[in-house]
Amino acid sequence: MKQLSKKKETWLSVIGIAAVYIIVSVLEIFIPSTSILFTVLKKGAIYALVAVSMNLLNGFTGLFSLGQAGFMLIGAYTYAIFTMPVAIKLTDSVYKYYHCAIGFDMGFLPAIILAGLAAAAFATLIGIPVLRLKSDYLAIATLGFAEIIRAVFQWDELGPVTNGANVMREYLDLSHIKIPFTNIPFPPTLFVFLIAGICIAIIVLLINSSYGRAFKAIRDDEIAAEAMGINLFKHKELSFVISSFFAGISGALLAMFQYTVQAAQFKTAMTYEILLVVVIGGIGSVSGSCIASFLYIACSEWWLRFLDDSQYNVLGLDILRSGFRKVVFSVIIMIIVLFCSKGIMGDKELSVRRLWEKIQRKKAAKKQTVKEGAENE
Repeated sequence: MKQLSKKKETWLSVIGIAAVYIIVSVLEIFIPSTSILFTVLKKGAIYALVAVSMNLLNGFTGLFSLGQAGFMLIGAYTYAIFTMPVAIKLTDSVYKYYHCAIGFDMGFLPAIILAGLAAAAFATLIGIPVLRLKSDYLAIATLGFAEIIRAVFQWDELGPVTNGANVMREYLDLSHIKIPFTNIPFPPTLFVFLIAGICIAIIVLLINSSYGRAFKAIRDDEIAAEAMGINLFKHKELSFVISSFFAGISGALLAMFQYTVQAAQFKTAMTYEILLVVVIGGIGSVSGSCIASFLYIACSEWWLRFLDDSQYNVLGLDILRSGFRKVVFSVIIMIIVLFCSKGIMGDKELSVRRLWEKIQRKKAAKKQTVKEGAENE
């Protein structure tokens, strides 16, 4: 079987990734911006990033954490506050509903990085006591943290900073992003794909580094990892902080995508959605999380929407109605979990080498069949 060289594999991977970005750019040129396709692409890319960050913890380090929604909330609010215009007065008649009294009017790139750093700082603090716990206890502790953060951000006493339980807006959203050093609008979908792609690439590089191997060793057997000289707490804390950093960035992207921020959006259900994406894609598979994110968003936001429309009912049966798509969607998820227990990708990755080897095996099998047929004649 013909082998694929490392250099050729790298080039084919780069070409494949570049093709994705070119396709996204072309779609933004020729398809109206109001199309639901762009909603699916942008939200799918955001969920892909936060799912991969959760997979770094759950799939590669073996830490069952459920605090992603809390870290996304911190990232979203940090971004909104630091990109809010400075000149906002408390006496503004619409302050209660839309504005925040503190603003820094910062650029989008520094604010996105600060969003990640803020989430990482909180993770560092709570990681010290929480990471001493294991399994379900860790999940409960991180879930409780996320709920506490949400309650704090809704506190009316923090109104001048977070606007309390009210909506924040008027910050720098996707419609106001410009290409650096120019006045040209940045294509919003391409921007989200670019930020999410860079972050996921960094996570992949980390997983393939010596730190990533230490994470996997902890996941497989903590006692053996410690015997090999791996500092368990140090590496768990590192994985937790890095995962939170990228969850904070995904929160900032979500704030940019939604044009508004409100603490009530970041409920426990959001964490469960992200966990569901990770499980469907495959625990321990980065490409599986990415594929599952787009499939999940496409099904929930687009493909099953017709099930909520009663005009499609036939024979006088009042089956299709508002909310029915959620029932069908739940059934589909149950079927996937039952018949594909390890997820779409399992613990494997979608790679050029794997596809190349599959093609080569098919070619070899075809040649062997032709050869056997000739011999039988």
